Amino acid sequence: MTTQNLELSCEFFPPRTDAGKATLAQTTADLTVLSPEFFSVTFGAGGSTRDNTLETVLGIKHSSPVAACPHLSCVGLTNKQILELVENYRQQGINRLVVLRGDAPSGLIGLGECRYAVDLVRLIREHYGDHFTMAVAAYPEAHPDSKNLLTEVDLFAQKMQAGADFAITQYFYNNDSYFHFMELCAKQQIEQPVIPGIMPIHNFTSLKKFSKQCGAEIPRWIKKTMAAYEDDVESQRQFGIEIVTRMVEELIDYGVPGLHFYTMNQSRLTLAIARNLNLI
Repeated sequence: MTTQNLELSCEFFPPRTDAGKATLAQTTADLTVLSPEFFSVTFGAGGSTRDNTLETVLGIKHSSPVAACPHLSCVGLTNKQILELVENYRQQGINRLVVLRGDAPSGLIGLGECRYAVDLVRLIREHYGDHFTMAVAAYPEAHPDSKNLLTEVDLFAQKMQAGADFAITQYFYNNDSYFHFMELCAKQQIEQPVIPGIMPIHNFTSLKKFSKQCGAEIPRWIKKTMAAYEDDVESQRQFGIEIVTRMVEELIDYGVPGLHFYTMNQSRLTLAIARNLNLI
């Protein structure tokens, strides 16, 4: 296993409270030891965290040596609103974006002028050329709205052809899904990097609920072992560290270009996995 030239990145969500902001400040400081390529910050459904995302991104930019990278989704926003936000980021010296369709908040009527991530990529490229390095999402197990995996790869190819520089996958716990997805990408002649998203297991009960919503499969053997620990949260976390470490070792041996950690604004589990992999 070689970790040379392996690019790391970490993802956060914008905190809403002073305590959450303090926790995130400590987390970003802790994770700087990984020398990540960037810290990304999520964007709530329909732009619901737009101001908080901007505040969090600028906070990282001014306090951390690591580049800040905002997520941007198009659902519920006009093109004018999108371009105003992108221009603000440009003026603040931000040159990376994670570009997504995003989810519609409950009760929202209409998706907005850009209906899909591919439209958003085209809009930003049209107005800003190559100023921004743009990432898009990839779904090795297919997005819940996709008819099947082949359709998913076709749509993914369109995003890459529209000008995306690389992709970050939805998290998964079955490496074969990533390997198969990459085989399909090769047939579509997709050459941009596809970085696997890694989700440390912070809370297995919450993970099961969220995975059902987003279409991420949790293998039966993991569920059975986690169930054996029942309410022993610490044992579940230690088991999670072990299985995610083994999973990432196999991904590194395969030759992935990087790893993107979904941190849930916590550093402990990400750092534990990184230490197991000699990434620190």
